[in-house]
Amino acid sequence: MTMTMAEGKVQDVKSYNSYSLSCTIVISMITVIFGYDTGVMSGAMIFIEDDLKISDFQVSVLAGILNICALFGSLIAGKISDYIGRRYTIVVASIIFLIGSVLMGWGPNYAVLLAGRCTAGVGVGFALMIAPVYTAEISPAGHRGALTSLPDVAISFGILIGYVSNYFFGKLSLKLGWRLMLGIAALPSLALAIGILKMPESPRWLAFQGRLAESKKMLLKVSQSEKEAEMRFRDIKIAAGIDENCTDDVVKISKTGKNEQVWKELFLKPTPAVRRILFTAIGLHFFDHATGIEAVLLFGPRIFKKAGVHKKSKLLLATVGTGIIKTVFIFIATFLIDKRGRRPLLMISAVGMVSALGVVATALTIAEQHDEPLWALVVSLVAVYTFVAFFSMGMGPIAWIYLSEMFPLRVRGLGVGIGVAVNRLMNATVSISFISLTKALTIGGAFFLYCGFGLLSLLFIYFCMPETKGKTLEEIEDLFSKKKKNVDAEAMQPNPTQTNRQS
Repeated sequence: MTMTMAEGKVQDVKSYNSYSLSCTIVISMITVIFGYDTGVMSGAMIFIEDDLKISDFQVSVLAGILNICALFGSLIAGKISDYIGRRYTIVVASIIFLIGSVLMGWGPNYAVLLAGRCTAGVGVGFALMIAPVYTAEISPAGHRGALTSLPDVAISFGILIGYVSNYFFGKLSLKLGWRLMLGIAALPSLALAIGILKMPESPRWLAFQGRLAESKKMLLKVSQSEKEAEMRFRDIKIAAGIDENCTDDVVKISKTGKNEQVWKELFLKPTPAVRRILFTAIGLHFFDHATGIEAVLLFGPRIFKKAGVHKKSKLLLATVGTGIIKTVFIFIATFLIDKRGRRPLLMISAVGMVSALGVVATALTIAEQHDEPLWALVVSLVAVYTFVAFFSMGMGPIAWIYLSEMFPLRVRGLGVGIGVAVNRLMNATVSISFISLTKALTIGGAFFLYCGFGLLSLLFIYFCMPETKGKTLEEIEDLFSKKKKNVDAEAMQPNPTQTNRQS
């Protein structure tokens, strides 16, 4: 059967599946906690420096250790999630966050504070790996972009909450204020660890364990229609190596050499499609942070101080502005991703980021060399906010959407773990090197460097990123096996497979 244009429009505007939406909102709580840990440290470092009398090097290590430990956490989480399931991996992440928050809230000295930050970092690695994967695996193809971006919206919201708590807790005594900023994250971590036990498991993970009846039951809940659920169930069985006509409730899937086979397929003897997917995932998450977003989010007070803001309360308010801009624009992006596509938004985002970074670098250089003129302060603030806005409407959320949907099911856990590891490695590199970089190149020079990486990211997106809008997870591997010119041509056309299946 074929589907008329009128029927296609009805399908396009059909409302979100309420069950998959509610699952995504709950799972996003883990990334709210991560965002809070990132945002709150930005202002907390001002007070920690005064209280514990730590050096710039110790500040850099404290800022970057979270992401170094997240790198290891993401690699562990990929394997664990394939073994115990997506849901219980989230429970583990919540417990790790809880322990890290308690240690940081106690923080009698730098060593304990660093240990807490490192522990929380492992939890970050778990959260960044599992949240987008779980969301992508329960989401219908037509709404996957918006739903998969919700965890990133939650990160931005968490960052904003962290900035706001900096402002209000900063009014307390020096010894109490920053400890409350860091320790209060233990409460939502505990709540999530308990509440997540009522969440369903990923239907794709269930099928890969041979639990077909449970998988189909879940798909019926999270799909837009019974026909869509049947189509997804068939594709998942094929991806898991199960006969598509199998009607058994439970089937036995050989586990012999499974882990070795995954590593072999991803690194040693990948197919051309898997090789391109791996290259794309690593490249995109390299550029996600090479353009300096973490410098702005974590060292905002230092940047604004160089621009001419000196009072602590005003510095913290300026960072609140950053949080508001990031949250608003990433929320806007969720409504555009499935309508406009991933690739166009990435291109617009990269162009805007490069332009804004060039202005930031120029304005900060002038502010530093000409005794902080007022106009340079205003231009710096506007340009920083503009950079954050363009990042949040494209590069920020879409990097995670691509990562969660690109890898085939059989290597998804490890593949996403590798992508998160690269993301965290770059995040840590920017966090640890920023203060030293500003001393070696000046703060303006550091942002000119980030601008250069932005130009390279624009070229990477243009030549390497295909459009995945509207594709099922099982179809995307085929998309990456095609040459770029064919992919670009197909991106301009409606998806005939989708259309026929939905009719």
